[in-house]
Amino acid sequence: MEITKENRKWLDGMNLSHPIVIAGPCSAETEEQVLKTAHLLKDTDTNVFRAGIWKPRTRPGGFEGVGEKGLPWLQKVKQETGMLITTEVGNTDHVEKALKHGIDILWIGARTTVNPFVVQEIADALKGVDIPVLVKNPVNPDLPLWLGAVERFQAAGISQLGVIHRGFSTYNSLHYRNKPKWHIAIELKKEFPDLPLILDPSHICGRRDTIFDVSQTGLDLNYDGLMIETHIDPDNAWSDAKQQITPARLVEITQELIIRQKNSTKEEFQRKLNMYRKELDLLDSNLIDLLKDRMSISEEIGRLKHKENVAILQSGRWSEILESMIQAGEEKGLNKEFVEEIFKAIHVESINIQHNVK
Repeated sequence: MEITKENRKWLDGMNLSHPIVIAGPCSAETEEQVLKTAHLLKDTDTNVFRAGIWKPRTRPGGFEGVGEKGLPWLQKVKQETGMLITTEVGNTDHVEKALKHGIDILWIGARTTVNPFVVQEIADALKGVDIPVLVKNPVNPDLPLWLGAVERFQAAGISQLGVIHRGFSTYNSLHYRNKPKWHIAIELKKEFPDLPLILDPSHICGRRDTIFDVSQTGLDLNYDGLMIETHIDPDNAWSDAKQQITPARLVEITQELIIRQKNSTKEEFQRKLNMYRKELDLLDSNLIDLLKDRMSISEEIGRLKHKENVAILQSGRWSEILESMIQAGEEKGLNKEFVEEIFKAIHVESINIQHNVK
């Protein structure tokens, strides 16, 4: 699939002086709540007002959205503030109703992206419709699945596209609700540089106090904008209360964020950058050599275990290594989750090597 500048005409057509900001409540709860929030956002950097009308919940019994009756509320937002409006659609019925009520931008949620059959049905329902479609990453860290959803919309003739990075579900995480796994979004951007990439720090963080830091990371990585859940009374929100912020806090965040230049032509900058990159290249080469040496020892351990008929996985030993490496990493200022992820990958490869020895 070829992503071209045509796919981002909806974004470039806004002629923004800053990265796009999509803000509004996780869920539309009442008409008063929606309109009050929108009017407080009208004179901020917000370009598009968002609100969930249909809310897919992980477990039954939670608030699943007000449904179709909330769509006229979004229409009033557009009429009274001039902001564009967007909501999530999860099936063809949602698409039909959203289009009927003049929704400007549709987004596909993470739970929908994982299902190619539903994505294809939605894409087919949008054939012949000139409307931007933004695809959130799937809940699991699967880049081809994410790109596959985008490809289905492009194949259906949807020319205005974008993706939303909202992080990936994990069983246990100290710092994030959904781990960002930045490298997956970077790989997507590397493969399709013209595909607009928007960050959803609300779902990555799961709590409001870290939204600024994650947003700044996104801008440092040259994301095209932010989607931030914003509510007039976050603590009493009907869904995802902990990760929503007030319109006033959104203003603070957007004013404090530093927008980086894409590059610099200064000769001294380029000289230092090239020097640091050469150092990194040498260190990366050393890392490869060290990993090769480590795996060679793992291979010898595998032969020894095979000869003595000993089980490959030694849980006690693995726990000791992981705990020791995390502690050593923290003493040197390295992030715990970073060290843990690296050594888990090393451990998996070591097991594979030991398993395959003869």
